[in-house]
Amino acid sequence: MPPDGAGLVRVRRALISVDDKSGLADLGPALRGHDIELIATGHTREALLAAGSPARPAEELTGIGSWFGGRIKTLHPALLGGILAPRTMDGEKELARLGLLPIDLVVVNFYPFARHLKERPGALDLEEFIDIGGVTLARAAAKNHPSVTAVSDPSEYPLLLGELGRHEGATTASLRREMAVRTFARCAAYDRRIASGLEGGSGPPGFPESISFRRETLELRYGENPHQPAQVYRLAEPAGSPILPYDLELLKGERLSYTNLVDLDTALGIVGEFEAPAAAVVKHATPCGVSCGATIREALERAIATDPVARYGCAIAVNRPLAGGEAAALHGVFVDLLAAPEVADAAREEMKGREKLKLVRAAVPPASTPRWEVRTALGRLLVQEADRRQLAPNDFRPVTSRTVTPEEAESLDFAWRVVRHAKSNAVVLASRSTTVGIGSGQPTRVKAVELAVEVAGPRSRGSVLASDAFFPFADGVEVAGRAGVAAIIQPGGSVRDTEVIRAAEKWNVAMYFTGWRVFRH
Repeated sequence: MPPDGAGLVRVRRALISVDDKSGLADLGPALRGHDIELIATGHTREALLAAGSPARPAEELTGIGSWFGGRIKTLHPALLGGILAPRTMDGEKELARLGLLPIDLVVVNFYPFARHLKERPGALDLEEFIDIGGVTLARAAAKNHPSVTAVSDPSEYPLLLGELGRHEGATTASLRREMAVRTFARCAAYDRRIASGLEGGSGPPGFPESISFRRETLELRYGENPHQPAQVYRLAEPAGSPILPYDLELLKGERLSYTNLVDLDTALGIVGEFEAPAAAVVKHATPCGVSCGATIREALERAIATDPVARYGCAIAVNRPLAGGEAAALHGVFVDLLAAPEVADAAREEMKGREKLKLVRAAVPPASTPRWEVRTALGRLLVQEADRRQLAPNDFRPVTSRTVTPEEAESLDFAWRVVRHAKSNAVVLASRSTTVGIGSGQPTRVKAVELAVEVAGPRSRGSVLASDAFFPFADGVEVAGRAGVAAIIQPGGSVRDTEVIRAAEKWNVAMYFTGWRVFRH
């Protein structure tokens, strides 16, 4: 049947042929509940039957079964014709003349070529895991999206079923177009992974030959400045990609800006470092206050106390759901954006009076989650694995006669986790699990120390210091020693390490080398 005036198309027949069977147990009965006839191939049909969803074998339509060890099962006019036929009077007449059945919904996903490539590097039979039939069915359905719905990933089943439920077994033109866009992007990404896998390449393991992005629905107010238009893109890859976007929802306030997202990325990265309740205050993509506490409220109070000047107009992230009463810690502080994994109704109600605040629900992946970071330079895309390395006991090497107390060791670990999120040259002063001064983005390391000490004031005394790279001269240690810093953690490796250690000894500062740096530019 042709679409109605509102673009609704009743789904009467669905073809299902999937490698990933997840979600089928729910999908099959739901489709049957809308009186949709199911047609399925081999193992997919078996999985549907096991879930109590009868499905007609695809070979009843094609008459060919499986050829060449399964290479040809669905590449047949009986299926492709039913998908591609135009839903016009002439198209329906031709379907009837040829004895073909129209197919309104195609649910497919592809052989996991990338997974096989990872599991069997250098295998000579990778071509056996290149999907042809599934990709062809998906492209055919996406091409005919004015009349046919294409679903090419299990994550899209809830979206499909929600649509069918709202429209009594029909889909809208807007959904079919959206699914077509997703399907073509998925097909393109699949082909790129195959090309990259077959070619091999000389780059580091895990990095593809090419990467593509697609525009996201998230709309930005503007770029870094109001006169700069900006757009958000996300990686056009399936689940499992190391550039997976954070789950994000704006709960309150005007549209996010370019700088909001950059600040939020830093803030979420910091609080993801910690298992205890944590809060991070960020300005211009660098931390200006971080703390862990017994509660989120305590963490917030300590974090915002680090730098009362820099926190103005900040972005803040916490790593626990925000409950009612906890945001009271921000009373009198101008906060531009506040993010939490979940926000209780009571907390949302309390935020209504803060007119300019943007309230965001944002997932907080742990620091151990594999991620890539992407930026541009000289018209090129730079991709690197995010810094997820954690301090090991043998990375904590003392180089001075004085060693740290257990409390100072705890502070050094905390400061090291924070400093790798600050802009280089970066120095963090901390006491226990709270920052007291941060100096970042400085052209020299001594300036970073001076800035951190200036922010901390008398809180410098007894604090510990983390430096993202080695001290090229002893001057930074001299500044820290005069301010009363008790211990320093730094990579070491300078040609003047001896002078630097001598300065630490002079001021009775315990110093530890990690052997690796944590630059962030």
